[in-house]
Amino acid sequence: MKLDTLIFAAHPDDAELGMGGTIAKMTSENLKVGIIDLTKGEMGTRGTVETRQTEAFKAASILKLTVRENLHVKDGEISDTKDNLMKIIISIRKYRPRFIFAPYFNDRHPDHVALSALVKKAYFLSGLAKIKTFEKDTAQESFRPSRLFYYMQTYAFDPNYIVDISATFETKMKSVNAYSSQFYNPDSKEPETFISQPRFFGYIEARARVYGFQIGKDFGEPFFCEEALPFDIISALSEPEHTNQKREEPKLL
Repeated sequence: MKLDTLIFAAHPDDAELGMGGTIAKMTSENLKVGIIDLTKGEMGTRGTVETRQTEAFKAASILKLTVRENLHVKDGEISDTKDNLMKIIISIRKYRPRFIFAPYFNDRHPDHVALSALVKKAYFLSGLAKIKTFEKDTAQESFRPSRLFYYMQTYAFDPNYIVDISATFETKMKSVNAYSSQFYNPDSKEPETFISQPRFFGYIEARARVYGFQIGKDFGEPFFCEEALPFDIISALSEPEHTNQKREEPKLL
């Protein structure tokens, strides 16, 4: 099955927090989107593996994903091993997406940083024919996506692309709220964590408003690409001028 976009996440809920609005925007346009979670989040302070799995599939339904898979890497042990690297290459070759997304390469959580480096390496190596991989005993053909984008998690960066998620911010938050074991719940008896504080959702909304403001929209999600991004200035100038002078994003998605 070919996907338009494939997102790699270290833990269930990472993709929703980082780019849930963009995912919802893509699926609303009938694009095929998949999430590959590396771990089950079994080292998390709150919830269980079973609850996280149930929550992940609930979020997948909200976002209308075509695919959601887990690579069963041990939580806290996302490292640059051949086994982990080959799992990501196999996933890329299996779904042959135009774009792939990974966590930004500097972040608070070591698993996010490690996954970012792994995906970048797999992004390149998946295009090399001499690297042999198999999916269900069938040899895979080499394939390299057109672009690798990085999404924001905890640490901020200067984006070179911001997606307008004004129409899908509510869907993003519904997908995040699917992880009820992880976030604020006044009835929970479990220990408080960085993301279970009641003000965490306020932070997520404030960040989306900040990046939305930068492009003249209500809500936005920031991304970074290490390669130059195309912009068709002729097409942009041919469009009717907006009286409110709001900047429009180039059509990458």
